[in-house]
Amino acid sequence: MKNSAKTVVENMFSAFSSGDVEKFVATVSDDTVWIYHGTHIIPAGSFEKKEGVRTFFTNIMERTEIINFEPLQYIVEGNMVVVRGREHQRVKRSGRELKQNWVQIYTVENDLITKMEEFAASEEVKGKNTK
Repeated sequence: MKNSAKTVVENMFSAFSSGDVEKFVATVSDDTVWIYHGTHIIPAGSFEKKEGVRTFFTNIMERTEIINFEPLQYIVEGNMVVVRGREHQRVKRSGRELKQNWVQIYTVENDLITKMEEFAASEEVKGKNTK
């Protein structure tokens, strides 16, 4: 039985939250394309194929500490899943904290993510842990 498109995306988020790069990469197709449109704080980027998605994942995990990652709403239409969410992270090198609201659009085919496109708004958190 095929998984629903939403279940595939939820499994990917679970792998992301646990820091499991292999389970994360296993949720995408060989020819997947991930596009991040970027903000004034986090630059835009495009990642292709499983190796590109692996780079996307490891860049995040090596450079930041995820304080909170929260998908808030799922909208599913056929094989497309739109997720609205937010996250809070600390940049390991500088200690800066960032909060981000985002919308991610996933296309799922044959139980694998073939495309992800993210639109985000980032802001630096002012507080005792940032300079």
